[in-house]
Amino acid sequence: MLLLASASPARRRLLEQAAIPHRVMVSGIDEDTIVDDDPRQLVLQLAEAKAMAVAERAGPTWCSSDGCAVQALLACDSVLSVGGEVFGKPRDAEEAINRWRRLAGCWAELHTGHWLLQPGDPADSTPAARGQTVTTRLLLAPLGEEAIQRYVATGEPLACAGGFALEGRGGLVVERIEGCCSNVIGLSLPLLRQWLPELCLQA
Repeated sequence: MLLLASASPARRRLLEQAAIPHRVMVSGIDEDTIVDDDPRQLVLQLAEAKAMAVAERAGPTWCSSDGCAVQALLACDSVLSVGGEVFGKPRDAEEAINRWRRLAGCWAELHTGHWLLQPGDPADSTPAARGQTVTTRLLLAPLGEEAIQRYVATGEPLACAGGFALEGRGGLVVERIEGCCSNVIGLSLPLLRQWLPELCLQA
């Protein structure tokens, strides 16, 4: 069983589709308190903070080695960057529209930080930790003003890092992907398979 420290429905759907047993506990951290000029480090720090907050909230029993159903705790965070400029979730429709005016037709990078906690030595209550940022390059469609307005009006861009959802209508506005596709949706399934082979591909 995987404990997912994320409120993202997209991440949960990825785990469900991959048949990875999991449950969710949201961290509730204030993400605005964590800043870094490097988007790869930013998402990794955010993922670590989420993981540690959920581990503290869940208490020591989550990583007990004696029959605990939860084998690992995973937290993730994603941002989009273009030319060093970082884009998280748009605050409102106006920001989403202005962002798409900037992003349309550009290559961008979607960074997702992953932080994993697992039970360590049975004699030590401190969990083992590892983190990694996965980056995927994207070519965004050269949308005109009318298309931008229509897409933002759906409300979908307001809930997503970068202002689009690849698994939804956003699949229409991404022309090319270089790298891990699931990473764009919220977490890298290939990385998770490497980290947790015992939970993946069980069928």
